[in-house]
Amino acid sequence: MFEVLALSMISTEFDNIIIRLASNKDREKVAALVAQVLSEFGLRIDPEETDADLRDIEKNYLEAGGTFELIEDGEGNLLGTVGLYPLDEESCELRKMYFVKSVRGHGLGKHILERAIEQAKSLGFRKIILETASVLEAANPLYVKYGFRPFKKEHLPSRADLAYILDLNEK
Repeated sequence: MFEVLALSMISTEFDNIIIRLASNKDREKVAALVAQVLSEFGLRIDPEETDADLRDIEKNYLEAGGTFELIEDGEGNLLGTVGLYPLDEESCELRKMYFVKSVRGHGLGKHILERAIEQAKSLGFRKIILETASVLEAANPLYVKYGFRPFKKEHLPSRADLAYILDLNEK
């Protein structure tokens, strides 16, 4: 299933953005993007724990009742990723929302976050949780703008120092 969006409000250099479901065939390029973005901020990919979900995207996201999408340009170049990982019947975790440097700051993240919130609602979730790092300075104000509230989470992965929650019943 492919959805083509004309996102001219983002930037004139991105006339057509393709958003599609990821499959296990996409694992390597997804992991490469995640590693690349994390390294820009002095963080590391953790394929054994935090990023182990990427080993089987279909099982961990799609078959579990969530979603994992790739954002590509018209030539099939990967621009970003975003996943909704089911935690239980009512809660999901926003994971792997990363974008290549060239598209950051043009409104694509805002659009993808809005889309993820709507998808979480349509999938029947009542809460979205996310873990992030304070060094991701552009992302954190975006989460707050969309109603995510900081909350204390007992266990955070080594690269995360912040957690947010969004009550979808309030949106």
